[in-house]
Amino acid sequence: MNVDRSALQTGTQVRQVCRSGGFTAQTSGLAPGFAQANLVILREQDAIDFREFCERNPKPCPLLEVTEAGDPCPHKLAESSDLRTDLPRYRVWKHGELVEEPTEISHLWQEDLVSFLIGCSFTFESALVKAGLSVRHLDLGVNVPMYRTSINCESAGMFSGPLVVSMRPFKPADAIRAVQITSRFPAVHGAPVHMGFPVQIGIANLNQPDFGDSIPVESDELPLFWACGVTPQAVLMQAKPEFAITHSPGCMFVSDVKEATLAVS
Repeated sequence: MNVDRSALQTGTQVRQVCRSGGFTAQTSGLAPGFAQANLVILREQDAIDFREFCERNPKPCPLLEVTEAGDPCPHKLAESSDLRTDLPRYRVWKHGELVEEPTEISHLWQEDLVSFLIGCSFTFESALVKAGLSVRHLDLGVNVPMYRTSINCESAGMFSGPLVVSMRPFKPADAIRAVQITSRFPAVHGAPVHMGFPVQIGIANLNQPDFGDSIPVESDELPLFWACGVTPQAVLMQAKPEFAITHSPGCMFVSDVKEATLAVS
């Protein structure tokens, strides 16, 4: 089914088309003004340590909501939603290995599963666009590039691993404006953690992202790097829990929460 991305203007519309199986692509640029979220689902026995991991690493893992065990609905973010069906694509992990990338997870649901909804930088992109800034991956219609870094997260229990960042390039004056705008959104990663000189954070080649798509960076532009909610996927590969489910990179949960309610003055 071909879906007109421009017609998906609300979180409800995005979730409905995902639930029907009609949309399986990345969600950057969809439902402008509505908060998007990364997803991590773990068994209750592993969820305690993971919650502590998020609390110790609020830049890559800003918690928007944690569900009760067995409840597939994040009631604060979207009362009518179902995490088993309402994302475009999921990843299923067993002992740290990616084993499946389904478009719905109803067949895998268990009563001991706890879902973590983590802030996503796609949320602040509409604020950048409203300010007149060009966001390269949106202009190209591709997924944002994401990279593992040499920066280690603070560990908690079984969970440890590298920080993952997303990258958006800007000319210097626009980069300053981008920092100012995104710093108002700490619930969705906030200001960049690094700008320029990717090798300083362990990124050898911007043309080879670990997740997402490669985008061009011009000679007069600075790459800006934001902490990314794909960080837990790198952490899961290292921690190797028996079972976990995440979103597929770029394929977010789109909520009913307006981005403006997450901004700070």
